[in-house]
Amino acid sequence: MLEPAPFFALENITKRYGGVHALRNVDFACSRGSIHAVLGENGAGKSTLMKIMAGVVQPDEGSMILEGVPVTFPTPSAANRAGIVCIFQELSLMPELTVADNITLSSPPRRFGFIDGRAQRRRSEELLARVGCEDINPLSRVSDLPLSRRQLVEIAKALGRDPKLLILDEATSALTSTDVDSVYRMLFELKARDLSILYISHRMHEIEALADRCSVFRNGRHIETFAKGVRSNDEIIGLMIGREIEGQFPEKPKRPRPAPLITIRDLCWENHLKGIGLEAGRGEIVGLGGLDGQGQKELLLALFGVLRGVRGTVTIDGQPMLPSSPRAAKGGRARMALVPEDRKSEGLILSMSIADNIAMASLDRLSHGTFIDPGRTRQAVERAIEQLRIKIGSAGDPVATLSGGNQQKVVIAKWLATDPDVILLNDPTRGIDVGTKHEIYRLMRELAEEGACILFYSTDTEELIGCCDRVAVIYDGRVVRELDGDAITERNLIASALNIVERREPVHV
Repeated sequence: MLEPAPFFALENITKRYGGVHALRNVDFACSRGSIHAVLGENGAGKSTLMKIMAGVVQPDEGSMILEGVPVTFPTPSAANRAGIVCIFQELSLMPELTVADNITLSSPPRRFGFIDGRAQRRRSEELLARVGCEDINPLSRVSDLPLSRRQLVEIAKALGRDPKLLILDEATSALTSTDVDSVYRMLFELKARDLSILYISHRMHEIEALADRCSVFRNGRHIETFAKGVRSNDEIIGLMIGREIEGQFPEKPKRPRPAPLITIRDLCWENHLKGIGLEAGRGEIVGLGGLDGQGQKELLLALFGVLRGVRGTVTIDGQPMLPSSPRAAKGGRARMALVPEDRKSEGLILSMSIADNIAMASLDRLSHGTFIDPGRTRQAVERAIEQLRIKIGSAGDPVATLSGGNQQKVVIAKWLATDPDVILLNDPTRGIDVGTKHEIYRLMRELAEEGACILFYSTDTEELIGCCDRVAVIYDGRVVRELDGDAITERNLIASALNIVERREPVHV
């Protein structure tokens, strides 16, 4: 069978940031009517490839050929006009505008020179229906939507630009399973319409379900392209990381349950938390399971003092402590740290340097009076970069220049620099590569072994099974079941998430 002619081809593309090669002499091509997966660790060059194709950054060397014609895209708008549309992992929506305003922002329908509100709503409803979210009101403010709904609005916005090549970067990482199915259907429909689709994901089951072809990148180089089914998952991971991974999850220690460090009783907040009860001790990784949106994220925010109007009791080492602010949480009797859900908007200041971001939460420890000690700060930053194996050019580079996985490591490093006793993790491996995930699993277990108490929310059932000593399953704002040891199985987690409890097994609430 003859290969279809490339729709978009890149030849000998090189991109450097300072002394670091993000891409080195890359040849790559994608075709119409095909879903082409791009795989690789964070920092492998996937995002840079995507940004060059979308006109966000310019290559230092090489050329691009679109439908047989050499092209350059000095701006994203130029790429959009050529039919190249990109959905970035970090959303581009304007939170204070309505859904309809966001979807039609680049070219709103007009009548007599003014924006036609009715036509705008109709167009938005059509595009939302295409991605399977007819339930979103086009007049809702984006800031009032949960992250999963915002992700779908972003996809609808991209479809409104009538793409010929649609590039998706971790487009399902924030979605529920139902929404993922809707996106799958949409992608197959677009493929049938002869669109070219470039799909970047770290979820191997998605690649198996969607991709016709796969390309693997490593350290800025294009390693191999192959058809679906030619390589096994183990072979693909080997190509991605260039090394063997020794066990996906660190071994769990077998020891008695420790005395509680933090005890939560009857914690309530609006209609999201309805009497949460939970304990966790030093050296434990306690998972928060359940379907997305059942109160897990709100629990972490409440414990860190982000939410107002929280009721109930939290005791640490037997002393009452319900933080009124993040400052109080990180400086209390037992220091807390929260790794938030969205690293770009909640965890980092992208324009600031890597070093400044790492030091930001622990300036009180790095200062003499009102002055920051540069020597102590430099040592703390170097120690954090080494501990988390963050791949950087220079600590003075803007953190925005790092890959997603290395940015996530910076967020974690920032909070570890505060030497926390209680670590709150809100889906910390979302949208990062296999190798970085394993490094985070290793780090979590090391921190627990050193005496930290970790509350770990994850949307990945396999992570809860592999990482956690116990899992508290939350349903409708309440802990409905605790699973311990061998009881932490996929069957039990799913049954509990649906609030289906088998009578023969003990329930701990």
